[in-house]
Amino acid sequence: MSFLAIDIGNTRLKWALYDHARPGAAVLAQGAEFLEHIERLAEGPWASLPAPELMLGCAVAADAVRRRAEEQVEEAWGLPAHWVHASPSESGLTNGYDHPARLGADRWVAMVGARHRMLAQGPERPIVVVMVGTAVTVEAIDTGGRFLGGFILPGHGIMLRALESGTAGLHVPTGEVREFPTNTSDALTSGGTYAIAGAVERMVQHVRRHCGAEPACFMTGGAGWKMAPHMSVPFELVEGLIFDGLLEIAARRYGAS
Repeated sequence: MSFLAIDIGNTRLKWALYDHARPGAAVLAQGAEFLEHIERLAEGPWASLPAPELMLGCAVAADAVRRRAEEQVEEAWGLPAHWVHASPSESGLTNGYDHPARLGADRWVAMVGARHRMLAQGPERPIVVVMVGTAVTVEAIDTGGRFLGGFILPGHGIMLRALESGTAGLHVPTGEVREFPTNTSDALTSGGTYAIAGAVERMVQHVRRHCGAEPACFMTGGAGWKMAPHMSVPFELVEGLIFDGLLEIAARRYGAS
Protein backbone atom coordinates (compact mmCIF):
# COMPACT_ATOMS: atom_id res chain seq x y z
CA MET A 1 0.00 0.00 0.00
CA SER A 2 1.83 3.13 -1.22
CA PHE A 3 1.51 6.01 1.19
CA LEU A 4 1.65 9.82 0.98
CA ALA A 5 2.67 11.60 4.20
CA ILE A 6 2.14 15.36 4.51
CA ASP A 7 3.42 17.73 7.20
CA ILE A 8 2.04 21.29 6.96
CA GLY A 9 3.99 23.63 9.21
CA ASN A 10 3.85 27.38 9.65
CA THR A 11 6.06 28.07 6.64
CA ARG A 12 6.23 25.02 4.35
CA LEU A 13 4.35 21.90 3.33
CA LYS A 14 6.66 18.87 3.43
CA TRP A 15 5.66 15.62 1.75
CA ALA A 16 7.04 12.14 1.18
CA LEU A 17 5.77 9.21 -0.88
CA TYR A 18 6.58 5.75 0.53
CA ASP A 19 6.23 2.29 -0.95
CA HIS A 20 4.28 1.13 2.12
CA ALA A 21 2.46 2.69 5.06
CA ARG A 22 4.71 1.23 7.74
CA PRO A 23 7.86 2.16 9.68
CA GLY A 24 11.02 1.69 7.66
CA ALA A 25 9.24 1.98 4.30
CA ALA A 26 11.31 3.08 1.32
CA VAL A 27 10.99 6.69 0.17
CA LEU A 28 9.92 6.90 -3.48
CA ALA A 29 9.91 10.70 -3.68
CA GLN A 30 9.85 13.69 -1.37
CA GLY A 31 9.84 17.46 -1.42
CA ALA A 32 8.63 20.70 0.13
CA GLU A 33 6.74 23.80 -0.97
CA PHE A 34 6.29 27.14 0.73
CA LEU A 35 2.66 27.54 1.75
CA GLU A 36 2.03 30.26 -0.82
CA HIS A 37 2.97 27.78 -3.58
CA ILE A 38 0.78 24.81 -2.58
CA GLU A 39 -1.26 25.13 -5.78
CA ARG A 40 1.80 24.07 -7.78
CA LEU A 41 1.87 20.54 -6.36
CA ALA A 42 -0.68 18.67 -8.50
CA GLU A 43 0.64 19.96 -11.82
CA GLY A 44 4.25 20.15 -10.65
CA PRO A 45 6.15 17.69 -8.46
CA TRP A 46 3.17 15.34 -8.02
CA ALA A 47 2.23 15.17 -11.70
CA SER A 48 4.56 12.30 -12.60
CA LEU A 49 4.31 10.28 -9.37
CA PRO A 50 2.49 6.96 -9.07
CA ALA A 51 -0.83 7.33 -7.27
CA PRO A 52 -0.65 6.61 -3.55
CA GLU A 53 -3.30 4.37 -2.02
CA LEU A 54 -3.43 6.22 1.29
CA MET A 55 -2.71 9.74 2.52
CA LEU A 56 -2.23 10.83 6.13
CA GLY A 57 -0.96 14.16 7.33
CA CYS A 58 -0.69 16.61 10.17
CA ALA A 59 -1.19 20.36 9.92
CA VAL A 60 -0.61 23.32 12.21
CA ALA A 61 -1.38 25.97 9.58
CA ALA A 62 -4.85 27.48 9.20
CA ASP A 63 -7.79 25.40 8.01
CA ALA A 64 -7.74 27.24 4.69
CA VAL A 65 -4.19 26.05 4.05
CA ARG A 66 -5.12 22.48 4.87
CA ARG A 67 -8.07 22.66 2.46
CA ARG A 68 -5.76 23.88 -0.30
CA ALA A 69 -3.57 20.84 0.29
CA GLU A 70 -6.63 18.56 0.21
CA GLU A 71 -7.63 20.07 -3.13
CA GLN A 72 -4.20 19.29 -4.56
CA VAL A 73 -4.37 15.67 -3.36
CA GLU A 74 -7.82 15.36 -4.91
CA GLU A 75 -6.73 16.98 -8.18
CA ALA A 76 -3.62 14.83 -8.51
CA TRP A 77 -5.04 11.43 -7.54
CA GLY A 78 -8.68 11.68 -6.45
CA LEU A 79 -7.52 10.52 -3.04
CA PRO A 80 -9.34 11.33 0.24
CA ALA A 81 -7.22 13.19 2.77
CA HIS A 82 -6.89 12.00 6.35
CA TRP A 83 -5.40 14.11 9.13
CA VAL A 84 -4.02 13.29 12.56
CA HIS A 85 -5.32 15.25 15.53
CA ALA A 86 -4.05 14.91 19.06
CA SER A 87 -6.09 12.44 21.11
CA PRO A 88 -5.94 10.91 24.60
CA SER A 89 -3.75 8.09 23.27
CA GLU A 90 -2.16 6.98 20.00
CA SER A 91 0.27 4.24 19.01
CA GLY A 92 1.40 3.50 22.56
CA LEU A 93 1.67 7.16 23.63
CA THR A 94 -0.58 8.65 26.35
CA ASN A 95 -1.45 12.34 26.19
CA GLY A 96 -0.98 14.16 29.51
CA TYR A 97 -2.10 17.58 28.22
CA ASP A 98 -4.86 19.23 30.29
CA HIS A 99 -7.04 19.29 27.16
CA PRO A 100 -5.55 16.56 24.91
CA ALA A 101 -7.24 17.73 21.71
CA ARG A 102 -5.61 21.18 22.04
CA LEU A 103 -2.10 19.79 21.69
CA GLY A 104 -0.60 20.64 18.31
CA ALA A 105 -0.82 17.76 15.83
CA ASP A 106 2.81 18.19 14.81
CA ARG A 107 3.98 17.90 18.42
CA TRP A 108 1.86 14.79 18.95
CA VAL A 109 2.99 13.04 15.77
CA ALA A 110 6.66 13.87 16.40
CA MET A 111 6.40 12.34 19.87
CA VAL A 112 4.91 9.15 18.42
CA GLY A 113 7.82 8.99 16.00
CA ALA A 114 10.37 9.63 18.74
CA ARG A 115 9.01 6.98 21.08
CA HIS A 116 9.06 4.28 18.44
CA ARG A 117 12.53 5.30 17.33
CA MET A 118 13.67 4.96 20.95
CA LEU A 119 12.00 1.53 21.30
CA ALA A 120 13.73 0.33 18.13
CA GLN A 121 17.12 1.30 19.58
CA GLY A 122 16.94 -0.48 22.92
CA PRO A 123 15.12 -0.70 26.25
CA GLU A 124 12.49 1.83 27.30
CA ARG A 125 13.72 5.14 28.64
CA PRO A 126 12.29 8.66 29.00
CA ILE A 127 12.51 11.02 26.03
CA VAL A 128 12.94 14.71 25.28
CA VAL A 129 11.71 15.72 21.81
CA VAL A 130 12.84 19.05 20.35
CA MET A 131 11.37 20.61 17.19
CA VAL A 132 13.20 23.69 15.91
CA GLY A 133 11.25 25.64 13.33
CA THR A 134 9.27 28.88 13.21
CA ALA A 135 8.49 28.05 16.83
CA VAL A 136 10.45 25.71 19.09
CA THR A 137 8.84 22.98 21.17
CA VAL A 138 10.54 20.87 23.84
CA GLU A 139 8.51 17.83 24.96
CA ALA A 140 8.94 15.37 27.83
CA ILE A 141 7.81 11.73 27.74
CA ASP A 142 8.27 9.36 30.66
CA THR A 143 9.58 5.80 30.46
CA GLY A 144 6.09 4.32 30.09
CA GLY A 145 5.14 6.53 27.15
CA ARG A 146 3.16 9.27 28.92
CA PHE A 147 3.56 12.81 27.58
CA LEU A 148 4.35 14.84 30.69
CA GLY A 149 4.25 18.32 29.14
CA GLY A 150 6.39 20.64 27.08
CA PHE A 151 7.75 24.11 26.44
CA ILE A 152 6.90 26.40 23.52
CA LEU A 153 9.23 29.26 22.70
CA PRO A 154 9.91 31.44 19.66
CA GLY A 155 12.30 30.27 16.99
CA HIS A 156 15.34 32.24 15.86
CA GLY A 157 13.46 34.36 13.33
CA ILE A 158 10.66 35.38 15.69
CA MET A 159 13.12 36.26 18.46
CA LEU A 160 15.15 38.49 16.16
CA ARG A 161 12.13 40.20 14.60
CA ALA A 162 10.69 40.88 18.05
CA LEU A 163 13.92 42.53 19.14
CA GLU A 164 14.11 44.57 15.97
CA SER A 165 10.52 45.82 16.25
CA GLY A 166 10.60 46.41 19.99
CA THR A 167 14.01 48.01 20.47
CA ALA A 168 14.86 51.45 19.16
CA GLY A 169 17.75 51.50 16.72
CA LEU A 170 18.37 47.76 16.84
CA HIS A 171 18.69 46.10 13.43
CA VAL A 172 19.19 42.40 12.97
CA PRO A 173 21.77 41.35 10.38
CA THR A 174 22.89 37.72 10.47
CA GLY A 175 25.62 37.06 13.00
CA GLU A 176 27.63 34.12 14.29
CA VAL A 177 27.19 32.12 17.48
CA ARG A 178 30.04 33.03 19.84
CA GLU A 179 30.78 32.22 23.45
CA PHE A 180 31.59 35.88 24.08
CA PRO A 181 29.99 38.03 21.36
CA THR A 182 31.67 41.39 20.80
CA ASN A 183 29.29 42.89 18.24
CA THR A 184 25.52 43.30 18.10
CA SER A 185 24.90 40.83 15.27
CA ASP A 186 26.75 38.05 17.04
CA ALA A 187 25.13 38.97 20.37
CA LEU A 188 21.65 38.59 18.87
CA THR A 189 22.35 35.32 17.09
CA SER A 190 24.14 33.86 20.11
CA GLY A 191 21.40 34.95 22.50
CA GLY A 192 18.68 33.26 20.50
CA THR A 193 20.66 30.07 20.02
CA TYR A 194 21.61 29.73 23.67
CA ALA A 195 18.05 30.54 24.78
CA ILE A 196 16.82 27.50 22.84
CA ALA A 197 19.72 25.35 24.05
CA GLY A 198 19.01 26.42 27.63
CA ALA A 199 15.34 25.38 27.37
CA VAL A 200 16.37 21.95 26.12
CA GLU A 201 18.94 21.55 28.88
CA ARG A 202 16.40 22.54 31.54
CA MET A 203 13.85 20.01 30.24
CA VAL A 204 16.49 17.28 30.26
CA GLN A 205 17.16 18.14 33.91
CA HIS A 206 13.43 18.01 34.73
CA VAL A 207 13.01 14.61 33.05
CA ARG A 208 16.15 13.19 34.62
CA ARG A 209 14.92 14.20 38.07
CA HIS A 210 11.28 13.15 37.53
CA CYS A 211 12.00 9.77 35.92
CA GLY A 212 15.25 8.88 37.64
CA ALA A 213 16.83 8.00 34.31
CA GLU A 214 18.76 9.69 31.54
CA PRO A 215 16.42 10.63 28.69
CA ALA A 216 17.00 10.00 25.01
CA CYS A 217 16.95 13.38 23.25
CA PHE A 218 15.75 13.71 19.66
CA MET A 219 15.89 16.95 17.66
CA THR A 220 14.05 17.64 14.41
CA GLY A 221 12.70 20.54 12.37
CA GLY A 222 13.93 22.68 9.52
CA ALA A 223 16.31 24.67 11.72
CA GLY A 224 17.56 21.75 13.81
CA TRP A 225 20.89 21.74 12.00
CA LYS A 226 21.51 25.32 13.22
CA MET A 227 21.21 24.19 16.82
CA ALA A 228 23.20 20.97 16.50
CA PRO A 229 26.72 22.44 16.95
CA HIS A 230 25.70 24.37 20.06
CA MET A 231 24.00 21.74 22.23
CA SER A 232 25.57 20.62 25.49
CA VAL A 233 23.38 17.52 26.00
CA PRO A 234 23.64 14.35 23.89
CA PHE A 235 20.97 14.18 21.18
CA GLU A 236 20.11 12.57 17.86
CA LEU A 237 19.25 14.85 14.94
CA VAL A 238 16.39 13.25 12.98
CA GLU A 239 15.36 14.89 9.73
CA GLY A 240 11.90 13.33 9.35
CA LEU A 241 10.59 12.65 12.84
CA ILE A 242 7.04 13.71 11.92
CA PHE A 243 7.10 11.38 8.92
CA ASP A 244 8.31 8.58 11.22
CA GLY A 245 5.26 9.26 13.40
CA LEU A 246 2.87 9.33 10.45
CA LEU A 247 4.20 5.98 9.21
CA GLU A 248 3.70 4.42 12.66
CA ILE A 249 0.20 5.82 13.04
CA ALA A 250 -0.84 4.77 9.51
CA ALA A 251 0.38 1.22 10.09
CA ARG A 252 -1.58 0.92 13.31
CA ARG A 253 -4.74 2.63 12.11
CA TYR A 254 -5.03 1.02 8.70
CA GLY A 255 -3.32 -2.30 9.32
CA ALA A 256 -0.88 -1.74 6.46
CA SER A 257 1.73 -4.42 5.90
